[in-house]
Amino acid sequence: MINFNGTILPNSESGIINRAFSYGDALFDTMLCTQGKLIFSEEHYFRLLAGMRQLRMDIPMFFTQQFWEKEILKTLESNSLTTARIRTTVFRNSEGFYLPLSNEIGFIIQTQVVTHIISDTFQIGIYKDHTVGTNSLDNIKTTHRLINVLASIYAQENHLDTCILLNHRKQIVGGIHANLFAVFGPIIKTPALSEGCINGIIRQKIIQIISKESDLKIIETELTPFDLQLADEIFLTNSILGIQSVYEFKKKNYNNKIALHL
Repeated sequence: MINFNGTILPNSESGIINRAFSYGDALFDTMLCTQGKLIFSEEHYFRLLAGMRQLRMDIPMFFTQQFWEKEILKTLESNSLTTARIRTTVFRNSEGFYLPLSNEIGFIIQTQVVTHIISDTFQIGIYKDHTVGTNSLDNIKTTHRLINVLASIYAQENHLDTCILLNHRKQIVGGIHANLFAVFGPIIKTPALSEGCINGIIRQKIIQIISKESDLKIIETELTPFDLQLADEIFLTNSILGIQSVYEFKKKNYNNKIALHL
């Protein structure tokens, strides 16, 4: 039995006793569904599997792309949705303390109506209170997102649309919920994975697109906050918002020429 908000309940009825809650022993993927079509589902599936392998979870034979997509569509139907934000959380479904008793998995699929609207007055700032790590675990969407939560609160308190996160070297990682690209003439720079950024699906797609443009060059590298002030354009990307141009940072205004082109 446990005490849950003042009510004594059996462990099985609390709905919270799993390793994702206790230790952050989980990862998640967020994907867009538009009119019943799962956007870049293959890329999302294989990224999810790569993260599960890195976290040393046992991937069951039944957890195929076809099975996953079927479960997503079943969840969408149960919520009467055809266009939605889809979050899949995979956790180690085991008892134990830091050492799990098994590496078997459980999963939760959630769907939400998409409410994001592209803004033409998007303002960003820098979050400096805490920094992101730069090891390979930081490239995975684990459920350890406390820095993102605190940065979101900071952005709200300071009337910003989002904040830029920094790593321990004070280099740019990306936005709270997005990857970042900065444009310097024909050169477009984005933080390398070694800087601690999420290995975003749209980030991958944008890099592929720019690589095929004869008059543009993409570089995965280090970026500082000062570099952003020298940029001609800044835009953020993720699977839900697509491309969001930044219009103001430290009282500097930016254009959105490349973002519109992409």
